Amino acid sequence: MSLLVESRAALSVRDLTFSYHHVCGGHSRDDKGWAIRGLSFRVREGEVLGIIGPNGSGKTSLVKLLAKVVRPHAGSIDLFGVAIDGMAQDAVARRVALVPQETAQLFPFTIAELVLMGRFPHHSAGWRFGGMEWETPEEIGLAERVMSDLHVRHLADRLLHEVSGGERQRAVIARALVQEPDVLLLDEPTAFLDLHHQMEIIAILRRLNAQRGLTVVMVSHDLNLASQACDRLLLLRHGEMVALGTPDEVIRPELIREVYDCEVLVDRHPVSGRPRVTL
Repeated sequence: MSLLVESRAALSVRDLTFSYHHVCGGHSRDDKGWAIRGLSFRVREGEVLGIIGPNGSGKTSLVKLLAKVVRPHAGSIDLFGVAIDGMAQDAVARRVALVPQETAQLFPFTIAELVLMGRFPHHSAGWRFGGMEWETPEEIGLAERVMSDLHVRHLADRLLHEVSGGERQRAVIARALVQEPDVLLLDEPTAFLDLHHQMEIIAILRRLNAQRGLTVVMVSHDLNLASQACDRLLLLRHGEMVALGTPDEVIRPELIREVYDCEVLVDRHPVSGRPRVTL
């Protein structure tokens, strides 16, 4: 059972509006240019929130905004009551970790080096004037435990380009967990994983949520996975909210038909009792 704290929001989003066109210096008022339009919602501390919706609905843009990777054209985001617009990027990164869809392989890092990069926000002050702060034995032990949990410890000395996409994805999730965030943002975390590792990742996230009260925001194209794994779902279309609520409230045939433009059967999972979608 999740540790939901109704009186406190991990993230509060108000009237959020964002356009890549405006970021690039454009000034078009064409509504089609907005990735996010007038979005307002709260992520409760200690919940697992799933973000769902068809391609182009603004899911990836939203998690980038929540991590301050990009900045909104209008509106605001509060992190535990503090506006992230006024926070330094490393201060945001000490509390929020982002697992993107893809990780660039520009340098020949090993898996262990990639994972330990998760500690950088906690050491960033030591790098500002040319100095270095090496990881402590405790941090190395943390990285080893997390790599073991995600079944990549045996790959510690392998280079990123030498491992499979699924192994690399698990290492990227390990890097985020080594960051020890209060909020974990994941953009399609199971996209490159086989069924066994999908189940493992979801189990680890639910365990951290239950044991530490970790707040998790997860983008997923898999409606069934989102239904089974998340406390609430945010359904987007064209950058706007269509529905926000429990899986029972959001995974309904009429809503799926409206947003995805296809007919589906929604019944109950035989074990969990949660909604299950069949084409």
